[in-house]
Amino acid sequence: MKAIDSCSSLEEIRAHIDRIDRQIVALLAERGGYVKQAAHFKKTADEVKAPQRVEQVIGKVRELSWELGANPAVTEQIYRALISAFVDAEQAEHAAINDRANNS
Repeated sequence: MKAIDSCSSLEEIRAHIDRIDRQIVALLAERGGYVKQAAHFKKTADEVKAPQRVEQVIGKVRELSWELGANPAVTEQIYRALISAFVDAEQAEHAAINDRANNS
């Protein structure tokens, strides 16, 4: 984990949080690009849901939380919401791929 700077004001703290949020959103965009690609490799909507993979990811990020000094419960809650949103996006992409294939 990166050392946390000691801040002398709320404004300084908010500036760090804004910087981190920018990095997080950039990583979400990158992750979303890979999720979109994954939809091309899955044959059914059930494959998109992949509950076993979800639990594998949750276990992995909880472990990472311990290693990096994050709160595992918070990390799990965030990742469950993140994965749910990405599954919804991947299902929409998967449906669009199937629609295009069926209309060709």
